Amino acid sequence: MSSLPLDKPSRFSLDTAGVTILLGGGDAVSAMTAVHVYGNRRWLGWYNTPGSFHIANYLTSFAKSASFHNMFGGKPSSKPLSRTVQMDPTSLLGLDRSKGPKFRAAHSGTIIEETGYVASLFMKECAAWDSDGKVVQGRRTQPIGITIADLGPAPPSELYPARSHVCTLLFASIPIAVSIGTCAVSAVYGDLYASSLILGGIVASGLFCFLLGSADLVFTHPEPAKGSPAGDGILGSDKEIVLLRGTEGAVNSITRGGFTLRFASECQYKLIRWCSLLFFAQSISQLFLIPQASLFGQVMFLASIGISALYNAWISSFDKEKIHRKLLFQSVLASPTLTKYTLGTRTTAVVFMLLVLQPQDPTKLLNELLPNDTRVWKQWKGTILERLHQPSDQAFQFAGKAGDLNGFAQEEKDLLKLLYEDARAAYNGYKDYCQVN
Repeated sequence: MSSLPLDKPSRFSLDTAGVTILLGGGDAVSAMTAVHVYGNRRWLGWYNTPGSFHIANYLTSFAKSASFHNMFGGKPSSKPLSRTVQMDPTSLLGLDRSKGPKFRAAHSGTIIEETGYVASLFMKECAAWDSDGKVVQGRRTQPIGITIADLGPAPPSELYPARSHVCTLLFASIPIAVSIGTCAVSAVYGDLYASSLILGGIVASGLFCFLLGSADLVFTHPEPAKGSPAGDGILGSDKEIVLLRGTEGAVNSITRGGFTLRFASECQYKLIRWCSLLFFAQSISQLFLIPQASLFGQVMFLASIGISALYNAWISSFDKEKIHRKLLFQSVLASPTLTKYTLGTRTTAVVFMLLVLQPQDPTKLLNELLPNDTRVWKQWKGTILERLHQPSDQAFQFAGKAGDLNGFAQEEKDLLKLLYEDARAAYNGYKDYCQVN
């Protein structure tokens, strides 16, 4: 053609190369690594994304952190290739530091000082499920929320949960159409610099999304030993506590389970490494070739980058952790039954937990959760331990009995009465739970 649009003599010049390097690198990485969350995202990455240098650096770090495992023996994989590659998605998502709370088993005595990401997700979902739940009447000093999670059957030791299919096709078609259109228009008008750079961005982004999306999101947890007792236990902190009730395998899936990405072959992993080199080459090419393009070509390139940046920002705005929580509850744990109570004091909460869990020897848990060892507390604990084995209305009508208060000063008697009232309130809450369940 004889002339290009915007090709008239002008002193104006776009510094498009600098803009594309600085624009939207974080959102671009977040959007591209969301392919394991959204099942249809691996087909929707064919657009010219900004932040190529940032993406290249990120992919290089990710490739170095990947771990390889040859899957021979054990449970057969559903994949056609026996050799697989697994990557820890927590490094991919930047959630390496997202650790779960302490877990205390009620029957086996097992204590896990720091659980993992799955337990953290479970706790947050329980906290968000119901703000207060049922409020147990009684003294109130430091209210504690307790969610009782009645777990269903244990999930398989290896599970491929169904990914979310958020309707992103309509919105993804916009940056894809703009990128392809600007690439084609630039080529028609003979600006091969702009056209080739847009095409290179489309290929690099689309190839990486396809390769990463081809990996399976796998949930795994260890198989419990045969003859293991029920896995019931306490998961939580001071203000929010979850009582896990179920088999050892079901509880293991929360306290010891985790998500991994599994590739069918090492070849896919190597191709991801090549994608990082492709993004590096793209970023360098932008520095040298964009200034050689015409003003019209630079506008076309910038238009494709701008629309893609808006789309990346939209994808990044989704709460991926919330999606993980939904994935865990619905696809892995098959929607466990949750019941929440709010108790007014820590003493009430501890007695309530022991009544719900019914450990064979509650002494260790009682002393760990309430370490007070004064004469008053020893007297109260001894009384509580006797009544926990056979809880009933008559057993918990002990507040203020003379036999329980002999030999104590008036201040100690007042404290004992308060503690007995707390235990009675806990039993009332336990009766309500029994009626509901």
